[in-house]
Amino acid sequence: MEVYLEDPQATAEIGAKLSKAIAGQRLVVYLQGDLGAGKTALCQAIIKSYGYDGRVKSPTYTLLEPYELPNVLIYHFDLYRLADPEELEFIGIRDLVSENALFLIEWPDKGIGFLPEPDLKLNMTVQSPGRMLYIQGISDHGEKIVDSL
Repeated sequence: MEVYLEDPQATAEIGAKLSKAIAGQRLVVYLQGDLGAGKTALCQAIIKSYGYDGRVKSPTYTLLEPYELPNVLIYHFDLYRLADPEELEFIGIRDLVSENALFLIEWPDKGIGFLPEPDLKLNMTVQSPGRMLYIQGISDHGEKIVDSL
């Protein structure tokens, strides 16, 4: 599925649609794309759509930002600065993936071998002035979410 995102409002709207389709279920989402493609903005839109009122910051330097909301637990990863995939062991990735949570993982290629398999892959590219979002369901659960969009 392809969606052209004309502006930040369009990104917020698709984030809201995705969060509604996910509906607080356990899901692993890989977000791919070049720097500045909008991956973090899309994660922010999804997290805000679940009712988070605070500032949603990029976990570029911390690798992980958790969001514990009334109806969902969200783990937002940004692995851009990950030097070695084994570093994920130090933050307890194995313990986290056993939880019923939404995992938003930017730069998943940097964590190969330590990340759970994705249900959805989101790939973003710059298409000035907007962005193109490619949504691919990987698991049966992910395909159902894509179909519901």
